[in-house]
Amino acid sequence: MEKQPSIEDVKNFWENNPLFSGESQYEVGSKLFFEEHRQIVLEDCFAGRIPDELFIPENLAKDARILDLGCGCGFWTVELQKKGGGYKNFYAADLTQKALELTRKRLELYGLNANLSIQNAEKMNYQDGFFEHLNCQGVIHHTPNMSAAIKEIARVLKKDDTAYISVYYKNLLIKNWHYFAWAGKILYKVRVRLKGRGREGILLATTPEEMVRMFDGKENPVGKAYSIDEVFRLIDPYFTIEKTYLGYFPKRILPFKLSAPLHKFLLKNLGFLLYLNLRKK
Repeated sequence: MEKQPSIEDVKNFWENNPLFSGESQYEVGSKLFFEEHRQIVLEDCFAGRIPDELFIPENLAKDARILDLGCGCGFWTVELQKKGGGYKNFYAADLTQKALELTRKRLELYGLNANLSIQNAEKMNYQDGFFEHLNCQGVIHHTPNMSAAIKEIARVLKKDDTAYISVYYKNLLIKNWHYFAWAGKILYKVRVRLKGRGREGILLATTPEEMVRMFDGKENPVGKAYSIDEVFRLIDPYFTIEKTYLGYFPKRILPFKLSAPLHKFLLKNLGFLLYLNLRKK
């Protein structure tokens, strides 16, 4: 039987292959690196503008405790702090030290602060009900036990508190990749590439599972996509779902430009991320 990846495998990969490394022409951790990353996230995920529904709920006090779980290179930590005008008790956590180093640099560039710590999403060391809001974008589909991570997210929130999360979604393209693999080979031959972390050959993947895992790196140990029903079953014991929508279509890998209307259509109907606004039961 093939050995299943462990949380240590996940940690080792991301420690050595931080988010956006290998994609940018700029030095990892430089201001230009962060600015390029921000522009790509805005364009590929949201067609230029983050939806208001993804920011921290307006009714939260400035001294509310907020967690950005899986902060990566600090995009959401900075964007949420900037939008909110600076929260007094903002926390950012990740599995790797490298992510915290990048997040700290990004915060410093914008004169912002956060409480940073190493955390395993499957088993955090925060007290029960410690946070009033939790943000976790594109993270828990990389952990070996996503069910445990969702349970932990619920544990560190109080009843009626909120969590905004996103996971890879089994859209029409992903779940039927075995039918589209021939097109991937053609695109690869005309030099369509996804740069960084050894992903150049992703279009040669032959199965949906391989394609999703390779999206974050050739040696990425865990990367899964979920159907809406699968996600709902995992979430239902702990949360009510207040809103869902699709986003993220990586137009940057295409050899041609997408018009804004077409890109927005693809985000809405063929998005690679399922966004969920949740409230703890």
